[in-house]
Amino acid sequence: MKSKNMRDAGNEMETAEMGAAGEDTTKDLIRELGLLTTGTDFESDIQYINIIGSVEGHGVLPADTKATKYEHLIPQLIAVEENPKIKGLLVVLNTVGGDVEAGLALAEMISTLSKPTVSLVLGGGHSIGIPLAVAADYSFISKTATMTLHPIRTTGLVITSETTFDYMRKTQERVVDFIDDHSDADRDVIVKLMNSNDNMSNDVGTILFGKEAVDAGIIDEVGGVSQALKELRDRISKTSVG
Repeated sequence: MKSKNMRDAGNEMETAEMGAAGEDTTKDLIRELGLLTTGTDFESDIQYINIIGSVEGHGVLPADTKATKYEHLIPQLIAVEENPKIKGLLVVLNTVGGDVEAGLALAEMISTLSKPTVSLVLGGGHSIGIPLAVAADYSFISKTATMTLHPIRTTGLVITSETTFDYMRKTQERVVDFIDDHSDADRDVIVKLMNSNDNMSNDVGTILFGKEAVDAGIIDEVGGVSQALKELRDRISKTSVG
């Protein structure tokens, strides 16, 4: 009896340790990737991905900067495509922008997924956040959220050569082309908003609030979490029927 009690006690301790390890893993996922399951007894067929803070690219941002690392999202997006249990993707954005190359890479991945995708802009979807938002099959923006369209910037103080300027111009064209291809906004409108000099007091570009982003044709609809999930569920259902 004594040995049995000792085994039971050992099993309880092992279970407790496994539970603690699971909690630590969950905390790590929340801290590093912004990922969280909706409950231990509920397995969703939708993958949720957050893009928050600055989109970090090839350079490492300061430790005190809230950032989304693109190398963390790449395997998550591949998993959406590869995992048969995942039926759709919801991308939630609250980003100030960031690395153009990394942002466009992620946007291209989202736009080429074969499964239904919906994006939701909460707070802000600025700069390279705009291509990321429009990359989904359908996009939402909350009433209070904002989006900033502006020309491509460089961290350098001086453009040292004509070839450098030409590269920046072509990179900006890539951003404009992507927004044009994946939204209802006219190219001329995108370029005009991007180069406006009377909307922002200390910069060139345009800040769009909620419905203004919809009116411009960049975002499809004003809405929140329930509307975004309903749209995604509807698209998943149509895909399953088809």
